[in-house]
Amino acid sequence: MKNKRTVLNSLLLHRLRRNPDVFYPPEIEKIMKYLLICILFSMPVFHASCGQNQTNVPKGNSRSETKDTITSPGRKEPNFHTRYEYTDGIGKSLIIQNSFPKAELYTDPNGKEYGRAIFWTRIINETDNPLELMIDFSGDPYEFPGSVGSSFVSSYNILLRPDTMTLDKEPLHNYGMTDLKSFLENSMHKPSSLKRTINPKGSSGFYVVRLLIQPESGWQRVKDDGNGTTRAGFSLKGQNLFYTLNGKEVSCGSINLKNLTLKDQRTTGI
Repeated sequence: MKNKRTVLNSLLLHRLRRNPDVFYPPEIEKIMKYLLICILFSMPVFHASCGQNQTNVPKGNSRSETKDTITSPGRKEPNFHTRYEYTDGIGKSLIIQNSFPKAELYTDPNGKEYGRAIFWTRIINETDNPLELMIDFSGDPYEFPGSVGSSFVSSYNILLRPDTMTLDKEPLHNYGMTDLKSFLENSMHKPSSLKRTINPKGSSGFYVVRLLIQPESGWQRVKDDGNGTTRAGFSLKGQNLFYTLNGKEVSCGSINLKNLTLKDQRTTGI
């Protein structure tokens, strides 16, 4: 506002200085002032309209977007509970990732209840050799703790699903596993096995279904002992594969690769 007044005064003074002794009639003075005011108010509008043709990108946003583009990973890391990394004699890695469970009750056709939990395991072969994976579970019940930290022993059925689990299925219900009811009815109390070849620089995921057989004392006994959570996953000792459920491990299979040593072990969550 101050700038406008200054310009207006300058123009009026310039007009008067042309002949200080000359004063215009009021009608002329009024018209001249009106024209000057119109010119002054049109100047910011002209400036704003010219500015619309310019491309102004805030420096802070530009720097942030460039940084985010550079540092963003190409693939989202899956939400795993445990991760084991083993290396061979030349430093190439074999990585095992084990998921958290997605659990709910399951009732079989005879009305018997089970605590059902679905897990996935992903194996990444960064070595130069094909990985031959073999896993076997008998159809007999296994005894594991009822939950993490529990002293109460419960009976479980462990089932392997032949489907391949991919990372795009991770956010889906039951990790994308379909036809679950028919799978359980046809596979329960039967031996379960998996054989898979994972090529060099490749990866593969598979499903494991854990069925907790309802104890005679009821579900409350399981909830009261331990912290109520269930955790499971695979790991290696040499060429032997082990399955751990709620802190207890059993031998369950093997791989063909030799001379692998544990380099790193991570656990996330409880």
